[in-house]
Amino acid sequence: QVQLVESGGGLVQPGGSLRLSCAASGSIFSSNAMGWYRQAPGKQRELVASITRIGNTNYADSVKGRFAISRDSAKNTVFLQMSSLKPEDTAVYYCNGGPLYTVLRGDFGSWGQGTQVTVSS
Repeated sequence: QVQLVESGGGLVQPGGSLRLSCAASGSIFSSNAMGWYRQAPGKQRELVASITRIGNTNYADSVKGRFAISRDSAKNTVFLQMSSLKPEDTAVYYCNGGPLYTVLRGDFGSWGQGTQVTVSS
């Protein structure tokens, strides 16, 4: 049973910051890459950031320089620090993990409930 619990979303003004957290079961976190994804209304879910087991990171062009992904192996948790937020960052944010090629494709059969991020004045 995949267990993923995302938290930390909310309403923030443009230019503001939020830190998202994702608590994952040990089976999904311990030996795998992790990714943060987002899905805006009417759009497909997209990969925002990924981090490998050894800490190599990758970002979508739209968030480079503004978002930072990190992981705490002791707590089976992955974080997404979001800064300089824009209205177009509004979406439900999800995390997931697996082999790197699966994370990059976002090809998972099960997802958590996600956390809503709304950027608006």
